[in-house]
Amino acid sequence: MSEVFFLFSQSFLQMNTIFISILIESLPFVLLGVIISGVIQMFITEEMIAKVIPKNRFLAVLSATVIGALFPACECGIVPITRRLMAKGVPLHAAIGFMLTGPIINPIVLFSTYIAFGNSWRMVLYRGGLSFVVALIIGFILSYQFKDSQLRQEAHIHTHDHGHGIFAKIKGTIQHSIDEFFSVGKFLILGAFIAAAMQTFLKTSTLTAIGHGEYSSSIVMMGLAYILSLCSEADAFIAASFQSTFSLNSLVAFLVFGAMFDIKNTLMMLSAFKAKFVFYLFIYVSIFVFLGSIVIGFL
Repeated sequence: MSEVFFLFSQSFLQMNTIFISILIESLPFVLLGVIISGVIQMFITEEMIAKVIPKNRFLAVLSATVIGALFPACECGIVPITRRLMAKGVPLHAAIGFMLTGPIINPIVLFSTYIAFGNSWRMVLYRGGLSFVVALIIGFILSYQFKDSQLRQEAHIHTHDHGHGIFAKIKGTIQHSIDEFFSVGKFLILGAFIAAAMQTFLKTSTLTAIGHGEYSSSIVMMGLAYILSLCSEADAFIAASFQSTFSLNSLVAFLVFGAMFDIKNTLMMLSAFKAKFVFYLFIYVSIFVFLGSIVIGFL
């Protein structure tokens, strides 16, 4: 009985450590995301958005995807920014293109990938290139499939009169950032807890044991990326540790899929978007990242 209790307590401590580490890793970027979200709410007008985003659906996705490079946000921090942009009038297909690539093609993530893989531009190009292509394809599909915003009813942003002076706008930015933080923070905590439990009780050795096939390796690494729920700024160093075990194309799948979908940002997406839309998005990302990784395997 005492041995069982000891094993349980050890597992609980391990889960607690993983949970705290995920939160510490994620919180700075979530804070950055909600601050940017607040700035967008107070300083960016619908007219500005209309000038930046082209009317043509393909060009809208392309421009929004490129703009993602300017935002150093992880996959959690990008969700509140995306929601705020949509509330300001950015169409769904452009906003999703931005959301999928922002956590990957920004300079911080690409530089960390370059360093993690021994100054390898090859991995940087594969990761950035695949994420860019996947986002373009999915954005284009969504532009035909969905005609409305797909935001949940409670996710619509209410407009308040904060005045027009600079100090009033700064005050409004702070207030909106705080509201956004508490709105998405609970889902971050829940997602971090689930991810920690999965990492504790689902051993990665179980996955790696079945991950040596030509196609199964990519699927396993995508599943592992989803479970580990790493921030995109740090995931390259974890991926690099698997170089002796998994193929290059499966590592690319890990780096791209995990930055687009993991446990914690899935819950955050569900708080912002309709569940049916998140399901479709998950399927599309899974299919195109997998197919892209297979293509890379032949290069």
